[in-house]
Amino acid sequence: MTSNQALADWVRDVAALTQPDRIHWCDGSQAEYDALIADMLQTGTLIELDQETRPRCYLHRSDPSDVARTEHLTFVCTPERDDAGPNNQWMDPTEAHAKVDALFAGAMRGRTLYVVPYCMGPLDSPLARCGVEITDSPYVAASMRIMTRMGRPALERIEREGSFVRGLHSLGDLDPERRFIMHFPQELLIKSIGSGYGGNALLGKKCHALRIASYQARQEGWLAEHMLIMGVEDPQGRLHYIAAAFPSACGKTNMAMLIPPVEYRGWKIHTIGDDIAWLHVGDDGRLWAINPEAGFFGVAPGTSRHTNANAVDMLQHDTIFTNVAMTADRRPWWEGLSDETPAFDWQGRPYDPANGPAAHPNSRFTVSAKQCPSWSPAAELASGVPITAIIFGGRRASLAPLVLEAKSWQHGVLMGAAMASETTAAATGKVGVTRRDPMAMQPFCGYHFGDYWAHWLATGARLSKAPGIYQVNWFRRDAQGRFLWPGYGENLRVLKWIIERCQGAVDAAHTPVGNLPLRGGIDLTGLDVSHDDMRELTHIDPQAWLTEMDEVAGFLHGFGPRVPQVLHDERERVSHGLRNITAG
Repeated sequence: MTSNQALADWVRDVAALTQPDRIHWCDGSQAEYDALIADMLQTGTLIELDQETRPRCYLHRSDPSDVARTEHLTFVCTPERDDAGPNNQWMDPTEAHAKVDALFAGAMRGRTLYVVPYCMGPLDSPLARCGVEITDSPYVAASMRIMTRMGRPALERIEREGSFVRGLHSLGDLDPERRFIMHFPQELLIKSIGSGYGGNALLGKKCHALRIASYQARQEGWLAEHMLIMGVEDPQGRLHYIAAAFPSACGKTNMAMLIPPVEYRGWKIHTIGDDIAWLHVGDDGRLWAINPEAGFFGVAPGTSRHTNANAVDMLQHDTIFTNVAMTADRRPWWEGLSDETPAFDWQGRPYDPANGPAAHPNSRFTVSAKQCPSWSPAAELASGVPITAIIFGGRRASLAPLVLEAKSWQHGVLMGAAMASETTAAATGKVGVTRRDPMAMQPFCGYHFGDYWAHWLATGARLSKAPGIYQVNWFRRDAQGRFLWPGYGENLRVLKWIIERCQGAVDAAHTPVGNLPLRGGIDLTGLDVSHDDMRELTHIDPQAWLTEMDEVAGFLHGFGPRVPQVLHDERERVSHGLRNITAG
């Protein structure tokens, strides 16, 4: 089925190990997708939703023990433990192969082995990279068609270039005790067994596009990042692209599909991607980005007309929903979508509030990016798009201002390395516990964070026209616990200031921790945000920031001698400036 001998040999060897009943090479055609859907409807893997109101939409219910990424069962397997770093769970490659191959033995008996060739990024882009996933899950095969450029064209590129990332996946028996997601960066190889959940099973996504690709990127001189990519176009037609990293529950997808407020008529948002960015230094000295994905694998709960109308609109057809609830007339439902009461919860039980939320909190939708009303054809550009600004975000009730500009690329890398969010009561039972998530890559960086930050610094040194780096915080509260900033579409006002700063069009207030908007710098027209609120939103407490810098010092030291001295020096520069303020 292929002229690539290495691929043919690998498929043969995997089939000998896993012993499937049949082998199917995916071509990515509509007919093939329709057949996969029909098969899953017949077996009950999918449930057909109301085809009048949700044409070609289906519901998948995963095993109740298999509903999210399993970080404690996710390993980076390098010959030297320190290469994986304290940010990863490590296992010796020889031990890992033996452990997981024993579970793969005979795992596909009675099933079909699907060979899924795919391309991460536009098929004609030199910035794209290819992979092949072998899986026994038709749900995975169908989802990979939505999430990647999958099928015959990807296989033809693999045959031309010869190189590809290998991903082996099997549902196994779905026993959590026999579930592992193993990454072998130096072999460009992933092995995942015992899970059908997206992040563990759609191997082109986090496993390839971040964990393996981050290693590839360091070797090849680019960056693989957990970032959205969006274009902001002003009424004069000037277009600027922004890449932004946010930890979970910080509004990443909402920002990627932002709808401008009524006061910003004439402004347009161009959605390139909501989750992953591959960033390359261009010949012109600028940073260029592609979205390696072709679809969205988004969290459903909280998605509504108010929070993300573009997302609601794109989910009206040709969507696979996973672990959402269902109404009596077979429409998908989740908390935040509407005020109605569903008939069935995510496990298919008659809905009873005593059983918890109707939709699983991590329930998902899988949909083609092209269905998003704000999707931009620039997502298919082989060159990628040029990045004007990089944003790091987090959830902080205090300390972090609404927006902060880094003083340099080095300072910006420190900002990203020190990224933090405070937990909520719903998540942990404790409020305000600060968790650091550098560049939002804590679960996804495929190697030692110290080396990763050094690579960021080296990338910056190659840029003659580096993007500005910024930190934002949509979640600052006042003493009464009220959110000071309305968020959602109003965040465009902050993006406007960021773009103006990158153009040198507005001045800023300079502080040791970064540069802030001056009074009037953020347009408040039509907003119920007072100048007192803005003063609080842009306030820097030197003593609190000194404490923060002390905590950052401890965090960085936890990664040992591989942390670049530049980051320690930057942190000390910030602290020195803060001490001068408190002493004065």
